[in-house]
Amino acid sequence: MSGALDARQIPPYPDKIKTTVQGTIEAKDGVMRITNIDCHYNLKIPKGKREAAERVLNVFEKKCPVAQTLKGNVSFHHSWTIEEYK
Repeated sequence: MSGALDARQIPPYPDKIKTTVQGTIEAKDGVMRITNIDCHYNLKIPKGKREAAERVLNVFEKKCPVAQTLKGNVSFHHSWTIEEYK
């Protein structure tokens, strides 16, 4: 994600992205497995870059190698909070 933000003049570092991730583990057919991953992103972005940041967030899963590897086996849910600064 940081590369996609950087390409849109939205600096991802330092301390501009924080992510909270929580997984759900269930025993299906007697085997423990991760069934769901919830990701919440807290972004601090320059004023006027909200639309560009939301575009990146909306397509992030399609470009994420982890999500694409687990697709079909694990559900992903993405949410975000955006704070603009001058």
